[in-house]
Amino acid sequence: MFVSRGLVVGFTVALAGVLLAGCGTRLNKAPVEDRGTSSNHASSPSVQPGTVVATPIKPLPGAENAGKPGYYTVKPGDTLIRIGLETGQGWKDIARWNNLENPNLIEVGQVLRVTSTVPAPPSAAAAAVAADTGVVTRPVASSSVAPASAASAASAPKAPVSAPASTASAASAPAAAPAASPAAAGDEEVAFIWPASGALLAGFDEVRNKGYDIAGKAGDSVLAAADGRVVYAGAGLRGYGNLIILKHNNTFLTAYAHNQALLVKEDQTVRRGQKIAEMGNTDADRVKLHFEIRRQGKPVDPARYLAAR
Repeated sequence: MFVSRGLVVGFTVALAGVLLAGCGTRLNKAPVEDRGTSSNHASSPSVQPGTVVATPIKPLPGAENAGKPGYYTVKPGDTLIRIGLETGQGWKDIARWNNLENPNLIEVGQVLRVTSTVPAPPSAAAAAVAADTGVVTRPVASSSVAPASAASAASAPKAPVSAPASTASAASAPAAAPAASPAAAGDEEVAFIWPASGALLAGFDEVRNKGYDIAGKAGDSVLAAADGRVVYAGAGLRGYGNLIILKHNNTFLTAYAHNQALLVKEDQTVRRGQKIAEMGNTDADRVKLHFEIRRQGKPVDPARYLAAR
């Protein structure tokens, strides 16, 4: 059968037109599924992209005590060991006073109690009960509170040697000690000795050297400069190597750094002249003892307390 080329071409063009029309019809009828949803969202409050939303900031523990006597605000790089050295306290005492379940978790800006003469913060459990019931619990007064009766006086711990022995004077003491009281006269009377026999390498400088650097050989004896209690023994304070910190009373600490061996443990009581470590060069450029005397946490010149050589 003969079909002209013009007829075939015309048929093809017509068929293509029909197909395109059908496709166009289907595209025009395609639903826009999100428009209804978008209109619903527009009628309700929403956050636009790029908007900065202010979220409430949870106050750090103890923030209400910032700047008060007897409290310390944590700074970048602080650890409880360093805070104890800077405030003249043992790190375990600070952890206990602040009910810290994990002493390694402290935050910059957190405010810590660093003295025994201010009330301790409530424990986490007590705080939760107070929040649920609205009942505010108050801490029991510290041991600095004078006995209120003969019975409580009998059960109270014995007073230090430097305190008056008179029962009458104890009974007439005020009901509570002030939050930040000056050091007792007896706390200033500590007889220090040289902790090592070597030559003095570097003296006290408030900026570059917070104590004495004393020469010696590896293994030489390091002696306790006065009676005291070990409040730290370890290598957790950068720049000090193997370190021992002794607390002598509420005023004085001494520190012994760069040892090769530590011979005492935390909470151990030591006597003046007792060998507590062996000299070394941990975290130092040579074998030496770095020795500090700290008064209420502040480094002081050992020359004020040690006998001249």
